[in-house]
This record gives sequence, structure tokens and C-alpha cells, in this order.
Amino acid sequence: MSAVTSALALSGLHAAITGGGSGIGAAVAQRLVAAGARVSLLGRSLDKLQGQAAALAPFGQVDVCVLDVADEASVKVAFEQIGAVDILVNNAGQVETAPLAKTSLALWQAMLNVNLTGTFLCSREVVAGMSDRGFGRIINVASTAALTGYAYVAAYCAAKHGVLGLTRTMALEFAKKGVTVNAVCPGYTETDIVARALDNIASKTGRSTDEARAELVAANPQGRLVQPQEVADTVLWLAQRGSGAVTGQAIAVCGGELML
Repeated sequence: MSAVTSALALSGLHAAITGGGSGIGAAVAQRLVAAGARVSLLGRSLDKLQGQAAALAPFGQVDVCVLDVADEASVKVAFEQIGAVDILVNNAGQVETAPLAKTSLALWQAMLNVNLTGTFLCSREVVAGMSDRGFGRIINVASTAALTGYAYVAAYCAAKHGVLGLTRTMALEFAKKGVTVNAVCPGYTETDIVARALDNIASKTGRSTDEARAELVAANPQGRLVQPQEVADTVLWLAQRGSGAVTGQAIAVCGGELML
């Protein structure tokens, strides 16, 4: 995309990004602001949101709003505050590891609450307005865990599989309303979540962090971690007005780890 096209692609559109204070969410915010969107950063940490908003302020209009995606009342208040949304990026997520036999009900529920219920609650707040206006883009940042299984993250995988099912259902319900709903499914990405996973692997196995990283990237044919900006570029493509024929899709951004 040329610089001119990029600057105009999302002009006049309002994008809301959950988990927008760091990682993939921050990279997405950068791309959408550069493409002309007004961006609302949503998340639990006001400090992170404000820091990211300050970094993006020279490039466009950015505001922040604190919310807990797993709390219905918090979601409702936040979306009332930020106003009509044209592009929703459901990026907030959390992962905790445990063998299935040691997965507590509390851990299970926490993973579903943040990763699946949060996507449902936020989407529900925007779909009516999008339908009424005849335009909308909902982009769910899922994971390759929505497309396959990984050991020791049963709750996370189940939640992300649920996100994909929700994506396809919403895509069908709103197909004639000008609203598209898609899932972006990154592989292991250079984020704080993966950094914590590497530390966890190292502490539990006695390996170095570099050895743990090598284990993670071994499944990637490109032999590397995905970069947040690469995920953000896929989100930007789906967010544009010209992507209207793409809906109900799960797009793997994983260096060829999965080929669907």
C-alpha cells in the first residue's frame, strides 16, 4: 500500500482496540492511526493506555478508556463513553498454562472470561450500530490455538476455538448488513505473553531462555517469532472499506506453521 493510500484508507472511521496498551494491540493502533482512523484504546491499565496514546498523538486522534472485557457492566459503560464504533479489534487476551488434570475451575473460567466472553461482550455492544449504519468491521485476534491444539493450555485453546466459532456465527448473522467479522490467528508472537511463556519454560525445565525460544520457533518453517507489526498489517487489511467480501475467515499469521 502506498503512503498516500495508507493515510486515507480509514479516514472518517472510528476504531476501538481492546488490549490496546501494549503488544499486538499497540501495533494495531499504530497502523490504524497511520491509516487515518480515530482510535480508542481500551484496557485495564490506564498508565499503559495513556503511554501508548501519547506516543501516537502526533499521528492522529487517540483517546483512552479503562475497561475489563470480562465484566459486562464495565464493557457497557466503556462503549457508551467512546461512542459509535466502525472498527472493533477484539485483542485483549490472557494465557495461563497447566496440565489438564491440574487445571482448576477458576483458571478455566478466567481463560474463558477474558478470551471468549470478552469478545462476545464487546462485539455485542457495537453490532447494532454497525448494522444500522450499513458498515462495520469486527476483527478478533484469536491465535493458532483457535485452529489446533497445544498441550498444557487446554482452557486457552478452548476459549480461542470458541472465538472462532463466534466469529463465524456473527459473520453469517450480519453478512447482509455491511458488517464483516474475521479472526486473525497469530502464531507465537514477540509479545509480553510469549516472553512470560519463555521464562516459564526456562524455570520449569532448567533450560536457558534462548533454548526455550529455540523450542518455540522450531515449529515455525521460517524459524522465528511473528512480529506484532505483521499481525497489525493483517488487521489493517481487514479493516478497510475494500475488504467487504472477506468475512467469516480465520487468517493464520504464523510463518507457515499451519497451512489451512
